[in-house]
Order: sequence, then structure tokens, then C-alpha cells
Amino acid sequence: MAYLARRSSSEKPYLDGKVLIAMPGMEDKRFARSVVYVCAHSADGAMGIMINQIAPQISIHDLLVQLDVIPDRPAIRLPGSISNLQVHRGGPVETGRGFVLHSSDYFIANATLPIDENVSLTATLEILKAMAAGTGPQNALLALGYAGWDAGQLDREIQMNGWLHLPAPPDFVFDPYAPGKYDRALSLLGIEPSRLSTQAGHA
Repeated sequence: MAYLARRSSSEKPYLDGKVLIAMPGMEDKRFARSVVYVCAHSADGAMGIMINQIAPQISIHDLLVQLDVIPDRPAIRLPGSISNLQVHRGGPVETGRGFVLHSSDYFIANATLPIDENVSLTATLEILKAMAAGTGPQNALLALGYAGWDAGQLDREIQMNGWLHLPAPPDFVFDPYAPGKYDRALSLLGIEPSRLSTQAGHA
């Protein structure tokens, strides 16, 4: 994933730290009504995490047990900050791998990717262990898998009206009510969901 490399400030602006909103005419049904937080975007491609799709039939407790982060004991109690965390379906790529979008108050050297001043991405077991111990980031979103685009692919999809995009307020990214994020994202753009057509520009 070469597009995860950090770019110099002199390079053209990309969509890192912004949110993509799937248009009704999205041809790839895996992304129907999806909201994707863009973690990295460059000339080499793009990578993001869907933030409004809950992974079916898996709880945070079960996932942590599967990853050997906590033992499989009924008496195990997770800290309040993680106990109600839902596991998201982050995208169709590497669906067995966990990714944590989180507030920038948590950082692991050589493992955490700062995306902007408010949001970072970490994909190691260390952050899950810290969260299970109550020493993780203040805000977090856990996802399995990610969305990826080859060089120029995302740009073409946007030009073909596949996606709208907008800046991503941290309170929106970490909002625990996933089902409401699609309509809320549209409202942030001043768009009534009922009036959204397949013909639109982008923010």
C-alpha cells in the first residue's frame, strides 16, 4: 500500500481526512449507501475505512477473544470505553484484518499513521490490548477490512459522480450510531437525502 506513505506539503491536495459518500448510482453494490473515511490518498492510489457499516454477528468481546487479546472467560469485563464498541465492516479488502481509526491522543511509534490533527490509524494488536486495558485512545472506531483504490481509480469514480466528499468532523467520524451516518453526511453538505439523484457534483 504505497499510498500510505506521507507526502510533502508541497504536493497537490488529496482527500486524506475527508469522507466519501456513495451516490445512489454507485455500481459496486458493496459500497451502496456507504460512508468512507479516507485514510490515505496519493497518485499511487487510496485507502479508506467504511464508518457506517456494522459487521454482522461479531461482537467486540468475541473479536478480542479470537485475537487472543483477552481470555475466553464470561467474567471478563471490558472498560466502559470499549465494552459497547461495535465492530464495523471496513471494506472488502483484507477482511480478516483489524483497523482502528482513533483520536490522536494515542500513538505507537512506527505503527500509527497520523491522518490529520484529530484522527489517526493504527492496525496492530497493541492498540487493542491498550483499549482492553483502558489505556487506549479516548475515541475509536474498530473495523475489519478496508476499501482500496488503484492509482487514479478513486479520482475517476469521483469524476463519474460515484462519490461526494466533504471534510470529516471528528464527532461525525466517531459517532457510535452507524446507521444514521449516511443521511447525516448528506445533511452536512446541505443535501436532503430524499432529493439526492444520481446526477450531482462533489464538494
